[in-house]
Amino acid sequence: MITYYDDRSVQVTSTAVRVDGRSYPLAEITMVWHRRGTRSWRVLVGRGAIGAALAGPLIAAVLGIAVAVWLHRSPTVTIAIVGASVLVGLAVGPVADFLFEHLDRSYARGSRQLEMWARWRGQPVRLLRTGDALRFGQIYRAVQRAVEHTNPARPTSRR
Repeated sequence: MITYYDDRSVQVTSTAVRVDGRSYPLAEITMVWHRRGTRSWRVLVGRGAIGAALAGPLIAAVLGIAVAVWLHRSPTVTIAIVGASVLVGLAVGPVADFLFEHLDRSYARGSRQLEMWARWRGQPVRLLRTGDALRFGQIYRAVQRAVEHTNPARPTSRR
């Protein structure tokens, strides 16, 4: 028996697909396909918030410098305001790596619900529903390989 994918809730082997305790023998699966749901506004707003958190200190720094020049104060006051503004702008540096990592993970997970369907015993059955695009892709490809390995002439997807 070959294991194509295995995690806490999904196992894809050369004999069956097991999802959340239910088992679907590959010999009884005739077709596999997927569906994409609508975009999640929550994910998109989260990405926008990360972008604003990255741009906020830089915009504050530029505004601080503009205010310092506009006030026409003594050179000491102007230098103090400009210095404080530059420090605020530099504050984005240590935080940027952390925020970019979260942004990258957000794109890896995706912004849609993804569903994997199969024709099992002549009936369409939803095997999996997840919002994690990376995991979904791994599982979907594992199921495709398992089905192709079991019966090379069998269709594995439709669009």
